[in-house]
Amino acid sequence: MNIQLSRIALQLALAALLAGCASAPPVVQRVEVPVFTPCVKVVPQRPAYEFDQLAPAATDGEIVLALARDWPRGRRYEGDLEAAIAGCR
Repeated sequence: MNIQLSRIALQLALAALLAGCASAPPVVQRVEVPVFTPCVKVVPQRPAYEFDQLAPAATDGEIVLALARDWPRGRRYEGDLEAAIAGCR
């Protein structure tokens, strides 16, 4: 009787082990979630234009000269802005 119980216990143990192996392993699923990151790292500082500091009573010649002196400054600032925005594409 002792041998019969041990055989039954052994058969139950083997059946339990085989049943455990029959199930499918858990599937790892990768989920990609978009996370916002700013594309512009450094914002270029706006230059102090000479035209903005002119007196309201400035003559036409002073205005034209101020605009002419501000032109290269504005082009550099525009180039810096375009470079910063190009990093977002």
